[in-house]
Formats: sequence, structure tokens, C-alpha cells
Amino acid sequence: MSDGVNAGRQPVLYIPHGGGPLPLLGDPAQAGLAAFLREQPGSFARPRAIALISAHWEEAVPTVTAGSHPALIYDYYGFPPESYHIEYPAAGSPELAQRIVALLEIAGIKAAADGQRGFDHGLFVPLKLMYPQADIPCVQLSLQRGLDPQAHIAIGRALTPLRQEGVLIVGSGLSFHSLRVFFSHNDPLFSAQFDAWLAETCAGPGLDIAERGGRLIDWDSAPHARYCHPREEHLLPLHVCFGAAESDSPVAQRVFAEELMGQRVSGFRWG
Repeated sequence: MSDGVNAGRQPVLYIPHGGGPLPLLGDPAQAGLAAFLREQPGSFARPRAIALISAHWEEAVPTVTAGSHPALIYDYYGFPPESYHIEYPAAGSPELAQRIVALLEIAGIKAAADGQRGFDHGLFVPLKLMYPQADIPCVQLSLQRGLDPQAHIAIGRALTPLRQEGVLIVGSGLSFHSLRVFFSHNDPLFSAQFDAWLAETCAGPGLDIAERGGRLIDWDSAPHARYCHPREEHLLPLHVCFGAAESDSPVAQRVFAEELMGQRVSGFRWG
């Protein structure tokens, strides 16, 4: 690994962020995920900044945090008291926020910047494991209400130039996300079948770029798609990642593949 900043093109990551703050609390069921997140920075050059798309923020138009020092949003409930005192004092980047808005608008996508919005747990949980020193500026990008998969691929395409500018693009979600199933301890067979389809779509051989994109646009035709994602907000950060990567690294690597809370979950890296 190079220790330099912005050494060539940055990769694009779609990562599972786990159950609320549990990856930070030593939960045994999240230990594999926590180890995976800690190991990731060792496999590519240190980024100049991070642009993270969180499953936990939706706006009418894609919106990016633009404050210099965003506060944390503890957007989870029923966890131990220490969960509400986690710190991750990463700086924001108003400059990068404006760059993202400009790229989106160049692509014909109306966008906005929010100078007051903080970082939710989709950002601070995984990044506290990946970059615990909190010394890399971060911005967080929302999903767009309506959750249209093609629109989110287009958002990712607009962000592609950031990769050459030393910006690590991260999609933070879960490739399986059904709270009802998580808490009912159902058999992982259905999630495994959806996971196999997702791995083939993103990382399998023999598909061209149009086929991969078409499958992601029509994702709810996949095996057990709505069982795995009754609502798709945790999947769509992957669509943004695919869009950001498709022009020069359309075939992903599956870098995480484990059972999490009893269901099959994957993470992917492009580039």
C-alpha cells in the first residue's frame, strides 16, 4: 500500500455499516464486519477526502453536508448509554460539497448543500473503524426521495471525476435490510439467493456494463428482492457506487461476504 495521499485513482466502496452502533460496541455478531472495516484502508492509498452516501438520509434532491465541523446525529434507539456519546470529530469540507453540487448540476441533476446537517451513523460508525483518527475531511450525500434506482446510478456517474481528485466514494448501507426478518431469526436461504444474484450482477464474469446496469435498475425482479429489501434505501448507495465506477472499473470485487445478524450480507469494491 502507498502511504501517499491521492496516489492515482481512488476506489469506490459499498460497505455494510451493521446494526446501529453495534460494530463500535464490541458486539460479537458484528466482529467480522468490524474487522473488515478496520482492514480496508490498508488496501489503497490514503484519500484526500471522503464522500459518503448514507442510507439514512433522503432529500427531495441530492443534498450534501456543507458545514466545516458537522455534529453527529445519533439516529438510533434503544442502545446502551455510551452509544450516544460516540465521538467522530472529522472535519467537513465546504469546498468538496460545492464541487459535488457543481458536478451534479453539470450532469443535469438539481442538487443542494446543507450547512447545518450533521453526520449520521451511516457515516460515523464505519469511518470510526476505518479511519479512527478522524483526520480525513468528510462530506455526506443524501439519497433522493422516490428511491429511483436509475436516478441513483446517474448521481454516481456525475461523481466519477472525484475519484481522480483523491476522493474516496463510499456507499454505506446493507445488502440485506429487513428489520422484521432480522428480529425473527428466519433462515438465511432467501438472503443467500439474493446475495448470489447481487454478487453475480456486480462482480461476476460474463456480463457487460449495460447488463449490469440493467439488472441493478430492475433489482426488484431479483430472487426474493422485496423479502430482502422491503424498502430499498439500504441498497441504493450501491447504485451510486456502480454509477461512479462503471466508466473505468465496471466489475467489482466482493470484499465482504458473511452472515450478519443471521442473514447473508456482502460488500463490494470497484477499482
